[in-house]
Amino acid sequence: MLMTPSGKNTYLNLINTKENKKLNHIFVFLEVFSREGGIQSYVKDVFQAYNTLSEPINGEVFLLRDQKGCANPFESERLQFHYFKAKSSQIARMKMALALLKRLIQERPDRVFCGHAYLAPLVGTLCQPLGIPYTVITHGKEVWQPLPQWTKTNLQKASQIWTVSRYTREIASTANSLNTSKIQIMPCAVDGDRFTPGAKPADLLERYDLAGAKVLMSVTRLWSGDIYKGVDVTIRALSQIAEVFPEVKYLVIGRGDDKPRLMQLAKDLGVENKVVFAGFVATEELVRHYHLADAYIMPSQEGFGIVYLEAMACGVPVLSGDADGSADPLQDGKLGWRVPHRDRDSVAAACIEILKGDDQRCDGEWLRKEVLSEFGIKAFQKRLQQEFLSSVKKS
Repeated sequence: MLMTPSGKNTYLNLINTKENKKLNHIFVFLEVFSREGGIQSYVKDVFQAYNTLSEPINGEVFLLRDQKGCANPFESERLQFHYFKAKSSQIARMKMALALLKRLIQERPDRVFCGHAYLAPLVGTLCQPLGIPYTVITHGKEVWQPLPQWTKTNLQKASQIWTVSRYTREIASTANSLNTSKIQIMPCAVDGDRFTPGAKPADLLERYDLAGAKVLMSVTRLWSGDIYKGVDVTIRALSQIAEVFPEVKYLVIGRGDDKPRLMQLAKDLGVENKVVFAGFVATEELVRHYHLADAYIMPSQEGFGIVYLEAMACGVPVLSGDADGSADPLQDGKLGWRVPHRDRDSVAAACIEILKGDDQRCDGEWLRKEVLSEFGIKAFQKRLQQEFLSSVKKS
């Protein structure tokens, strides 16, 4: 078939467009926009970093439990999204698997990023026969215990594993016989332009009846399966703290089915007037709530703990558990207090030290500077950009 000059040019333009739009990466996640949490925050930072790449690199994102129409500010020419939420989780998984296989065969991307260990069997099964390398992103507790054999096998066969902390790297590699040379630490980040210090907002002081109070704060899910977050331990410590700071109050931000138990615990201990359950707080309001806090308290077991970064970026001193991934954001205690996570007495003693304010770790300006130098969003983007660029095949 003969082509006119204009038709030939159009054809060549289509070819060039296809070449320019080569699919470099595929990302596969459980959910990002239908649920809030540390993992979701981390993934959004990944999307933001991807969209700032200077090179002409393109990716597609497969979301198992999110649905089309959700608020997604990351959709762009560089990053396209596919949604698979359905009434049946099995149907959703099957649809996503078929769509993913089709794209892998058609496009042969340079690398697939598997956003959760639970998805490793699916991603590994599809990528291995096609010779497509894949990276599994891990976060914390989901890989601290021995995984089912098929999950473990596909994790072991991954070209690379990302994890957010030294603690998770060591625990996961021991529990699941992983090659530590494959594990790359990619710590969480905080946006220092968004999380900034500020005065205690008068309207929030009035809303929560916190005027004149020394405010301890936690931001966490209040789920019965997440008792390890340590809200109950902090409630148990309040009586001791109140002996030194009778004006102390504990602001708990979050929602979940464990709230009734925690409310009853505060009542049983006679400190219900010192515990304020704020419920869910939208992301855009969170910074103003950090401004209420004299100390951020979460004696937990975290894979990392983005909330510690957020608090410190706002100039708020922090307390964490001492046997988890929080060693990284707190830099082994240099930036905050680390205590046994179920020890009420240790939590109380550390809270009293923080509220006295004599330690350098209570210096908000110093704290913010230190945390942003290591965990600011620019440092995070630089790490990710290096990883994304290094994973692209050179033509």
